[in-house]
Amino acid sequence: MNEIMKVINKLLVETFDDILYIEEKTLKEGSFNDVTITEVHTIEAIGMYEKKTMSDVARSLDITVGTLTVAVNKLVKKGYVERFKSEDDKRIVLVGLTKKGRLLYRVHDKFHKDMVTEAINGMDEEEAQLLARALGHLNDFLTEKYSIVKGEK
Repeated sequence: MNEIMKVINKLLVETFDDILYIEEKTLKEGSFNDVTITEVHTIEAIGMYEKKTMSDVARSLDITVGTLTVAVNKLVKKGYVERFKSEDDKRIVLVGLTKKGRLLYRVHDKFHKDMVTEAINGMDEEEAQLLARALGHLNDFLTEKYSIVKGEK
């Protein structure tokens, strides 16, 4: 069992590092070389079609509205995000993606879908369920051990 634990640890560390490297390299070399991975995650938190309040987006990223405001200002300048006033309450600022922002969202989402598809390629339903269960256990451990509040990451 000790040997398999070493193999799993090595694979988890390498996979995590590879995902970060690929995402950053793809951004730098691709059509979206003007955004950072943090900005991509902000775009992801805003979502495809629904306009969201700044508070909701900040909460989902576990950052302050002030920090989000700085990020959104940059993304507005770069043409990925738009601001809107709420119809109901003009004091409330909503954010949504522009066409360019939605395109980046789809490209990033496809990378993640392709990654998951390849991870379970060749597995039967039971094996895929086992992998999901193992990753769920890992996620639960990290959440509990490091006091991560779900929905506030």
